[in-house]
Amino acid sequence: MAATEWGRIGELNRGLQEQQPGSTRTPNGHSIDSESAPVSGVQTVSLREELPAGPQPYLLSNSRPTRHQTLFALCISAVLACACLAAVPFARIRLEGTEGLLPAYAAAMLLVEVITAALLLATYSVQRSLAVLVLSSAYLFSGLLALPWALTFPGVFDAFGLDTGMQSTATIAAVRRLGFALLVLAYAVLRNQDGRTEEPPVSSRPILTSVGMVGLCVALLTLAVFLDPGTLPEFMVSTRDVSGLWSYVSATALILYATTLLILLRGRRSVLDLWLIVVIVTLSIEIILLSYVSGGIRLSVGWWAGRVYGLVSASIVLLALLSQTTALHAKLAHAVSQERRIRESRLTMMEALSASIAHEINQPLSSMVTNANAAARWLDKPRPEIDEAQDAIEDIVSDGHRAGTIIEGIRMIFQKSSRDRELLDVKTLVKDVLRRWQADARRTGVALETDLEEEPVTVVGNRIQLQQVISNLVANAIDAVNEATGGERVVQLRTRQHDRNWVQVSVEDTGPGVALDDADRIFEAFFTTKPEGMGMGLMFCRSVIESHGGRLWLERHRPGGAAFRFTLPRLE
Repeated sequence: MAATEWGRIGELNRGLQEQQPGSTRTPNGHSIDSESAPVSGVQTVSLREELPAGPQPYLLSNSRPTRHQTLFALCISAVLACACLAAVPFARIRLEGTEGLLPAYAAAMLLVEVITAALLLATYSVQRSLAVLVLSSAYLFSGLLALPWALTFPGVFDAFGLDTGMQSTATIAAVRRLGFALLVLAYAVLRNQDGRTEEPPVSSRPILTSVGMVGLCVALLTLAVFLDPGTLPEFMVSTRDVSGLWSYVSATALILYATTLLILLRGRRSVLDLWLIVVIVTLSIEIILLSYVSGGIRLSVGWWAGRVYGLVSASIVLLALLSQTTALHAKLAHAVSQERRIRESRLTMMEALSASIAHEINQPLSSMVTNANAAARWLDKPRPEIDEAQDAIEDIVSDGHRAGTIIEGIRMIFQKSSRDRELLDVKTLVKDVLRRWQADARRTGVALETDLEEEPVTVVGNRIQLQQVISNLVANAIDAVNEATGGERVVQLRTRQHDRNWVQVSVEDTGPGVALDDADRIFEAFFTTKPEGMGMGLMFCRSVIESHGGRLWLERHRPGGAAFRFTLPRLE
């Protein structure tokens, strides 16, 4: 009879429990857990590190910045602040004839800020945060106003009859700058309000309302500039030089940015808040370059340097959102790949589990059928041999108890709560297992010998699991002896006190032993040297012993064979 590897059933079930999809949490905190003890060779996949935990999805607006992100943002701010110093000596040098670059600059601003607004609206559609909606409106408002700002700039589109006077461009610039600053301040005030996550379908009315209101404001301002330019404030004294009134716009914008910066620096910050701080720093540098360092002179070195800073500030949040999208896509792809591997592994485990259950239950059933046929033959003789038939029937009873034990073990393993431990006598455990294997050993001509401690040795453990460990080791030893040709056919069980606080149990055989190349792999999952084996028995044994605080190992047995030994903590 093939050696029992019923213990692999427990290991396979634990592997399935470790990979159950029912224990997987939402994408912001994925984890696949098991209450079972860790098993060598079976990895528990955890996605907690892949995606941030919390009630909200992984978004730029609700994720805490890491130390690396904070240092990176600080370095960018420092570099931008230092870079502006290079333009200071040349700030008031006029660069005549550079008006042709303004349409490209305005187009870049329009494209960058509208895309940023679209990504923020996509974030709002998930998080439903009013603060995010306000911030998206800020970028949309600023981006749309870049178009009429460029159209009304003196000397750019005059050939098309778009000359609206000196004040049109400055008025649009003032409204654009102060409007953006006010909306960003509103975001900072509203950001601590918890957004709620909504599953599809999600109402798009707030988004459409926000976009419509921004578009209406931009349209009304543009019409006012084109239809009645004479009523606009006098921000310019010439097409290149600003008036004293413009300084109030710059000062007000700086005050609004400073207030926003203080609010963002207080309390809990998100990654979006962190990059908005960099945006505010960059915009403040832009205002200083445009209004103070360059003296407000249009198309000067300082003025163009300020415009470059404006384009950089408009791109910062966009780059952060694109970076988040790319990172999230990579993590999602990794999570999908992990899930696919888990599913494939689970299917393999289920196939192996089914084969294991069929194999282990089939062993005692086959033995019962064989003994029943033998008993029938003994009784069918002209002179029935009652003694032989009685021995066969006793073997049937023993196999029936063995099958019942296997079924009870399966039931216990599938019930996580059935892991009760009790005080156990090691000698009694060994004798109970040997009693079950006496019939099989006798049929194959294998002698079962014992060398047990006289005094009772008590341990704390799960009776069925420890019995199954000893049973697996005895079964493997009997199979090993049956593979040997000639020599003694003995399997011996020993118990010894190991140090003071440990008891050692040994199962020794006179078989051919374990090949040197296989000795290091014999406890691995699915590794077996038996044609009908599944390679789970010894891994199960080691897992059980280690979960009881002990250790299982293999030694060479002299003059031949193998010796499996394990230790358990001894109860004083």
